[in-house]
Amino acid sequence: MSAIADGLQAVTERISRAILAAGRAPHEVTLLAVSKTVDIARIREAHRCGQRAFGENYVQEALAKIDALRDLDLAWHFIGPIQSNKTRPLAEHFDWVHGIDRAKIAERLAAARPAGRPPLNVCIQLNVSGEASKSGVAPGDETELARVIAGLPQLRLRGLMAIPEPTDDAALLRARYGQVHAAYERLRAQGHALDTLSMGMSDDLDIAIAAGATMVRVGTAIFGARPKRKD
Repeated sequence: MSAIADGLQAVTERISRAILAAGRAPHEVTLLAVSKTVDIARIREAHRCGQRAFGENYVQEALAKIDALRDLDLAWHFIGPIQSNKTRPLAEHFDWVHGIDRAKIAERLAAARPAGRPPLNVCIQLNVSGEASKSGVAPGDETELARVIAGLPQLRLRGLMAIPEPTDDAALLRARYGQVHAAYERLRAQGHALDTLSMGMSDDLDIAIAAGATMVRVGTAIFGARPKRKD
């Protein structure tokens, strides 16, 4: 097998073990392969191995890949910080946008979504670590943003996304992911038809799955170490 096939198999097996340990069903968690800085040939290889969902952080890099890989049945997720001036290409070319953290972004995405395409799947980003440098709404503030998104038919609110501050304190990490799950349940109780908790990466996906994650984002464990960007 190729290195990518080996990586995908190892990650899939780890996810399966975490699902089993959490007492959850296998179909409840999906893998989002983070392909930022990964070249087209390696994405094609991951596709040959059965991977279909890919996450990108940089708009221009992603657009080139989307164009070059139009012959494949891929779902493209934007998982990076969202700038107001980049909402049009996101709305036009992506299937999912994670990380909405303000009404202005939601409204701009909705206005730019092409009429012939299905609603754009979106997640609200929750900042559970309170980091000033990180995007996301504070726990409790997701209610108003969800209300705004629900009023935009060009968008479909799927759930929440979170990237807690890295820590070796497993108990603290469990508590932070617990906050995300609690916010998710609050929104569901308010009538929002959510099905997605996008949280957990290579270092902490086991804890995230135990806390209710339905989508984990993994890159390096699949594609190897990433080259540093020059920009």
